[in-house]
Amino acid sequence: MPLQPMVSGRRHMISAGHWLATEAGHAILEAGGNAVDAAVAAGIALGVLHADQVQFSGVAPMIIHLRETGETVSIAGLGWWPKAADIGVFEAQHGGSIPQGILRTVVPAAPDAWLLALARYGTMSFGEVAHAAIRHARDGFCVHPVMAHFIGQFADNYRRWPQNAAIFLPGGAPPREGDLFVQSDLARSLQYMADEESAAAAGGRLAGLAAARDAFYRGDLAIAMAAYHAGNGGWLTREDLAEYRSVIEPPVRRMVDGTAVYSCGPWCQGPVLLQFLTVLEGIDLRSLGHNSAAYVHLLAEAMKLGFADRERFYGDPRFVDVPLARLLSPAYAATQRARIDPARAAPAMPEPGEPGLWNSADPALVGDTSYVCTVDRWGNAVSATPSDTSWESPVIPGLGFVPSSRGSQSWGRQGHASSLAPGKRPRLTPNPALAIRPGEWVMPFGGPGGDLQPQALLQVYLNRTAFGMSMPEAVEAPRFVTHSFPGSFEPHAYHPGRLDVEEPIGQEAGEVLAALGHQIQWRPALSLNTAGVMAISRREDGLLQGGADPRRAARVMGW
Repeated sequence: MPLQPMVSGRRHMISAGHWLATEAGHAILEAGGNAVDAAVAAGIALGVLHADQVQFSGVAPMIIHLRETGETVSIAGLGWWPKAADIGVFEAQHGGSIPQGILRTVVPAAPDAWLLALARYGTMSFGEVAHAAIRHARDGFCVHPVMAHFIGQFADNYRRWPQNAAIFLPGGAPPREGDLFVQSDLARSLQYMADEESAAAAGGRLAGLAAARDAFYRGDLAIAMAAYHAGNGGWLTREDLAEYRSVIEPPVRRMVDGTAVYSCGPWCQGPVLLQFLTVLEGIDLRSLGHNSAAYVHLLAEAMKLGFADRERFYGDPRFVDVPLARLLSPAYAATQRARIDPARAAPAMPEPGEPGLWNSADPALVGDTSYVCTVDRWGNAVSATPSDTSWESPVIPGLGFVPSSRGSQSWGRQGHASSLAPGKRPRLTPNPALAIRPGEWVMPFGGPGGDLQPQALLQVYLNRTAFGMSMPEAVEAPRFVTHSFPGSFEPHAYHPGRLDVEEPIGQEAGEVLAALGHQIQWRPALSLNTAGVMAISRREDGLLQGGADPRRAARVMGW
């Protein structure tokens, strides 16, 4: 029996990475807001309630489905490297690595992405959707186990900057579960944006949203960010901030066994989930048995092949040519499928496939985040993965947030598809997903976990679609994750052959997998280290069912 009860409804539903973020979004739905309004409210709240894993000034990629028009779009919500960024600094002074600190900073994208979503697809003001976040930052909330774990794990990192330590190590020590956690500076920053919006409200909702945006990208917050960088050897300038705009674009789409599965573009790792599914398409997975040794082996090997292609080809498509159509083609999938040996595990990351000719403008385990998905009474759906940590770069004094340190997911040397360059985006791990089976159901899904995200999403999706599990069962079923590829986060750790397996999969299956050549690392049931997943399914008749991973602080609400 799953730990989390089945939550069903027929009006609206939200699932998010912290119960108070879920509550914030649900209150917006109850007040008449749509799925976008609710997702933005929960996403901004996660930047407070999960400030170890999510920064308001971080990243926020999202996929939005509009039921009335049938349109599905993505908002990148990912910043690019400042104009002054210089890969030569990392090559000459750091051996091609990108060290922790201020030089990891890319332009903060999440505020712009949230405001763009509100302006284009929402109905409410910034002040309305940010109300809960401001209250929780100003008045505090109880530290939850996941937050206590991560702050404790990275306590020494927080101590590198006094302003970080003052917030995250109150009294000089990591907060304990149940302690009141207050972020007064962050509350003031959010309130300043709301106040600027209110002052411009006479011009209408869109004018107010524009004023809130200007408060961050041109006003006092931008001035403070740029001044701190100028005084501390950083590259971020007022010009970088003022010129930034998120991108609305079609998501990547792949039909798999009659279902349209969507991800964001190859500027993130999202399409690798579609590659996994494409390689597995047509295989009778049920006949293998759920989480049998044969099933785990097949999925692990398919995932290794996808990650090899991610390592070779994925990057900002404005700078590199990613052969995505070929990577997702049935012919390429058949070639890749034939490379899987049912009797032997690949001992390391395989060589990438050969999808065809390609050209590039470049020469030839700690990551985490949070998540929110919503479906409203009209059937609109949002899948969003806000992120960025607070322990690897300095908080801007007086502002209470860290401008996006997502530069940690670039490569500080030439010759990689995601080598850094001015104006180029890192290859992002957060990868919201959404699936639609025409005439039957829509399902936004996603979660935290860095490189583990698409692996967990694959398993939850198959649990639901191939094995017919309920949403809580699909989310809570035992998982496995491979580490047989270079990680996305600096220093890009690589563990050839390693396969982490949650203990309920069973010792017998583990012994078979070890005999096949997998380097088994056992994890306890519902391990924090096998990612987290949240999902909502809306049937065509209006029935909503949600799941929230007990591996994290997630909750689902709806009626």
